[in-house]
Parts: sequence; C-alpha cells; structure tokens
Amino acid sequence: MTPGAVRGAVIVVCVGGIAGMIIGSVADNNAVALTFGLVTAAAVACLIVVTAVTAPTAARTEERAERVETLIQGLVSAGADEDDVRSLVREAARLGTKVPGRGARRTHP
Repeated sequence: MTPGAVRGAVIVVCVGGIAGMIIGSVADNNAVALTFGLVTAAAVACLIVVTAVTAPTAARTEERAERVETLIQGLVSAGADEDDVRSLVREAARLGTKVPGRGARRTHP
C-alpha cells in the first residue's frame, strides 16, 4: 500500500470515526462514542508512523544530488555555461525552500 493510499484510508476512517462519535453521543451511548474515538486515534497514529517511515532519507537525497550533477554535466556538454547552469540550480533550490507548502507532497523522483 502506498503512503498516499494510507493517507486516503486514514481520512476515510477519521471522517467515519467523527460521525460515529457524534452518533454515539446523540444516542447517549458512551461506549460507541469511545470506540469510534479510539479507532480514529489509532488511524491517526498509523498516519504518523507512515509519515515518519516514508520521510526522505540521506540515500535518496544523495541519489537526487547525483542526478542533478549528471543533468548539469549534460547541459555543460551541450554547450551551456557551467557557471550559469550552477547559478540557475542554486536559485531553483532557494525558490523550492521558500515556497509555502513545498516538500509536503513530492510526486517526482
């Protein structure tokens, strides 16, 4: 199961859990409300674990750095000025760190 699928399942469980807690409370059945609350809490704990486990590792960061260096060398070999290309990469990296919400979802390698 992919991290995105786990996140989707957790959202569904949480929505259902909130509805169950409300229904249990309205029906004056504390056991039902508590059960749905615990299931929701367990789903959120799973989401925290999935997020921690799938965080970028140093190896993945190194692979990306090697890929960027390969692309830079390809552009330089094609005739681009190396200083200009490296300056462009630096500016792109700065832009990526300053854009709000970046880093939360990465759909590319």
